[in-house]
Amino acid sequence: MNSDVFRIPTDAEISDAEAKLRVRFPDAYREFLKTGGNVGNAKFEAAVVVPNAGHLDIVEIAEAAWASGVPRTLVPFVEDNGDYFCVSAHGEVMYWSHIGGTGEQWPTFQAWFQQVCIERR
Repeated sequence: MNSDVFRIPTDAEISDAEAKLRVRFPDAYREFLKTGGNVGNAKFEAAVVVPNAGHLDIVEIAEAAWASGVPRTLVPFVEDNGDYFCVSAHGEVMYWSHIGGTGEQWPTFQAWFQQVCIERR
């Protein structure tokens, strides 16, 4: 078994994560996973769906986020000190602070990626 948590996940691994979370990832997020989930020069690491991912395991991150008040309609894919970037079933990305929703959001996963990961603002 390949133990590189930063490798490209298989379709089966993505489907397994969806089944464990009981969600369907939006197409743009699935594509992000299938292209390596590289967040460029961002100061955080994105969750991964490959086995044995430790602190980057999307299932662990999501369960902790949901337990802390993040709505189950959102899938947290980045955890940063109790704050989360989350994607909705429709592909919008929202920032959820450890104190609650912030209203900060992006209309598409691509818009989030451009602003946060490429432009770093």
